[in-house]
Amino acid sequence: MSLKDTLQENMKSAMKARDELKTSTIRLALSAVKNMEIDKGREATDEEITEVLTREVKRRREAIEGAEKAGRSDVADRERGELEILSVFLPKQLGEDEIELIVREVIAEVGAAGPKDRGRVMSVLMPRVRGKADGKVVNQVVERILQG
Repeated sequence: MSLKDTLQENMKSAMKARDELKTSTIRLALSAVKNMEIDKGREATDEEITEVLTREVKRRREAIEGAEKAGRSDVADRERGELEILSVFLPKQLGEDEIELIVREVIAEVGAAGPKDRGRVMSVLMPRVRGKADGKVVNQVVERILQG
């Protein structure tokens, strides 16, 4: 079963259970997938759907941060709920230790010597961790290791 089918089945289940938050969250995610398919002119692959879901999760994290700064705990709570729902459909996220191992492999592979080589490291690294790690965390780990 494809990831899109899984999303659709989960939305049906949420609708039957009258779970408004889950239904609307999955509906928005499916809408984002559909828009991407229209742009590309073809069916989305599971990898592309994972990228869309990752973007949606990132948006929720940013919205939570903004809502907390504005003192809107009600909005932040809803966004947290949506974040939890969407996270279920993403691959297991790598821990910082696992990211560090992959970063060290890539640094050795490209022969990076310092912070000026960050771009080369990131261009090889990101396709390997896409969907499995938060870009901010990856960037911080790369920077920390290249700084020495």
